[in-house]
Amino acid sequence: MGNAYTVPAIIVVTLVTVAIGFYGLTLARTTSDFLVASRMVSPTWNAAAIGGEYLSAASFLGIAGLILKYGVDVLWYPVGFAAGYLALLLFVAAPLRRSGAFTLPDFCELRLGSRRLRKLATLFVVFIGWLYLVPQLQGAGLTLTTVAGGPYELGALLVAAVVTANVALGGMRAVTFVQAFQYWLKLTALAVPAIFLVLQWQADARPPVTPVGGPVFPAATTVVVEEPATLTLPDGSFREVRPGEELTFAAGEPVPEISSVDAAGGLDWLLPSMAGDDDRGLFATYSLILATFLGTMGLPHVLVRFYTNPDGAAARRTTLVVLALVGAFYLFPTLYGVLGRIYTPQLLLTGRTDAVVVLLPGAALGDGLTGQLLAALVAAGAFAAFLSTSSGLLTSVAGVLSTDVLGRGSVRDFRLATVVAGLVPMVLALNVSGMDVSQVVGLAFAVAASSFCPLLVLGIWWRGLTDAGAAAGILVGGGAAVGAVLFTVTGPELAGWPAVLIAQPAAWTVPLAFTVMVTVSWATRRRAPTDVAATMLRLHAPETLRL
Repeated sequence: MGNAYTVPAIIVVTLVTVAIGFYGLTLARTTSDFLVASRMVSPTWNAAAIGGEYLSAASFLGIAGLILKYGVDVLWYPVGFAAGYLALLLFVAAPLRRSGAFTLPDFCELRLGSRRLRKLATLFVVFIGWLYLVPQLQGAGLTLTTVAGGPYELGALLVAAVVTANVALGGMRAVTFVQAFQYWLKLTALAVPAIFLVLQWQADARPPVTPVGGPVFPAATTVVVEEPATLTLPDGSFREVRPGEELTFAAGEPVPEISSVDAAGGLDWLLPSMAGDDDRGLFATYSLILATFLGTMGLPHVLVRFYTNPDGAAARRTTLVVLALVGAFYLFPTLYGVLGRIYTPQLLLTGRTDAVVVLLPGAALGDGLTGQLLAALVAAGAFAAFLSTSSGLLTSVAGVLSTDVLGRGSVRDFRLATVVAGLVPMVLALNVSGMDVSQVVGLAFAVAASSFCPLLVLGIWWRGLTDAGAAAGILVGGGAAVGAVLFTVTGPELAGWPAVLIAQPAAWTVPLAFTVMVTVSWATRRRAPTDVAATMLRLHAPETLRL
């Protein structure tokens, strides 16, 4: 707040996004241009575009906030998000491109010859896309409120409007240019301030990340309480606080523990196993690893980008480049979360830990020109994250709606589907503003890992998969994950094992989906497609060997 450069930076990013999208519009003519950019995107360009859409609000804001709040235990988020592309490279990328499909429902019908399975896949693509879109719009609202003092609704509406216009007018070809540009902008927006932050930390005589006794306020700080909570003060007493109440802390005073923020105090923050001595914490960790590692393989907006490569070999090269680009990016949110413990510990008190990335440059470097310019750069990068990921998600959802719900996938159908696909998450984002960005995205990964991951792995590598087995696995495993998501978002708060099983469902929903698919396929093996041998040859034989 009080930064004169923030709003202009956001406006510039938005205008450049619109301009690049307009350039893509001049090149988009056919349905193939709108759905898969006519399958002519080079591996390097495609990898940058994938990095642009994959590194979402959860990556740009959420991971740093979670590390600030919980410590090293949540490092599995960036590790899983990046390592998921290794599984994608090994099992899915090239065969999926060789299938010739335009969308995931296309692949289902091509591999198993079932219109009903295609419709079921369409439902899950739309659900995952909308579930993933909500935190992007939510993050945009949070960023605009934090750095410019604007209303939450304005940020969400701005991103929704720009993305919908870009996708509707230019389709995949326009989105590819936008996302490639925005990857490099996001990397720059994190890397450049990170250099100054580390230099400032050095100049401050390297203060410890977490002093004994917990984080302290580096300067006199006034905190405005946003939610009712109970504070545990340093002397062991308790204090009830209400929304709107102002609390003033002196420099060096410990940050009180707060019931609504599960933050470990003292040096325990740097140690693993924050969940205690029982097995629930270990189960949640493994479940998170499984969701992020396998969920990448089932995300519709990621998979659709591999349809844009010229051939299977290009799809593999694309994945290798993505691994390097994504791995480099994830070094920086971790650094922001660690330094946030030193310079923005008040966020532990307010619960707005997702804002650490945009607040840290100003808190560490002060209100001078350097601090303001770097804060504006970070804000611009955050908006680029929302715009690029939302573009990819909206393209994937609009693609299946246009081909499977509204018509035959014409340009007119695609544009109408884009408008419809953008309205629902926008309404949801305006009414859901309190959840952690990464928590919602993690749930989307769990649904993808429990539905499309088993379908793709078995469909590509096991000729015995049947349409009945695939549908049963998606309904049981994916349906269980969807139920866990809905209960987490709308249900009452749970405790003990039920809370862990619902909040991190992948460890039981993914094996359940695989087991049901295999069992039902064995029971219905007579339903296997008669042309399965030819289909498997098409998926696995290099293009140069085909007649």
